[in-house]
Amino acid sequence: MELASSIFVAKVIHHRLAPKKHSFWYNVYMFYIDLDEIDLLTKKLRWFSRNKFNLFSFRDAEHLQLPKENPDQAKNTRTHLEDYLKENGIDGRGLKIKLLTNLNVLGYNFNPVSFYFCFDAQDQPVCCVAEISNTYREMKLFFFGKDELEGDSFEKITTKFFYVSPFIDHDDAFHFKLKVPTDVLDIKIDDIDKQGNRFFISILNGKKKTLTNANMLKYFFAIPLIPLQVMGMIHWQAFKLWLKKIPFHPKAKNPELQRNVYRPYKP
Repeated sequence: MELASSIFVAKVIHHRLAPKKHSFWYNVYMFYIDLDEIDLLTKKLRWFSRNKFNLFSFRDAEHLQLPKENPDQAKNTRTHLEDYLKENGIDGRGLKIKLLTNLNVLGYNFNPVSFYFCFDAQDQPVCCVAEISNTYREMKLFFFGKDELEGDSFEKITTKFFYVSPFIDHDDAFHFKLKVPTDVLDIKIDDIDKQGNRFFISILNGKKKTLTNANMLKYFFAIPLIPLQVMGMIHWQAFKLWLKKIPFHPKAKNPELQRNVYRPYKP
């Protein structure tokens, strides 16, 4: 039986246009996981586990958990996502849901952004959810429905109301262009300031690879401890922006501009 899940080997490119130019790129790999296949993956792949330590592991608690007074910790990621989709007018029970994300590597993970792509019985895209996290482990979701779908891409401009970077205002806007993954990965998220100017460009481009034990080992050794490297890269680039005297926005400033954030940070 051929797995529906796969790996994408990709390159991340960031290009700041203002107030000063600053660009960098780095190689990554991301997993494209069919949420109905996770338990099968634990049986077929030696280096993959669910909610247990392994070379690579998927932990439900690291993804969408709806903020309730008494959250049902027994729910898995798919069930929580179905609840979220229902709030947005989508019955997700019969949909195929594939998650583009980073997995835990030797127990450590950090996901700047993950994407849930949802398909009907004919494998046509129905909706998408972007799950964005900051270095405080806060999370915010962005929903894309039929109104944002044109052809094989979801596109939307929306005010983020979220603290993603100390060098970008809470109330600037995201411009998402999310092409449904096929054999290639083509995702763009740009930042637009309050005057409507595009000042930060983010690109994720990649190619699909088969999810096998051999490939998991290959990419692990190609980029060891990739989540830790990504976290380190974020702080290193932030230091370089600070040296360039890019305006810095403390997290405690304008807390009212943090809206609909899951797992809010409590110092």
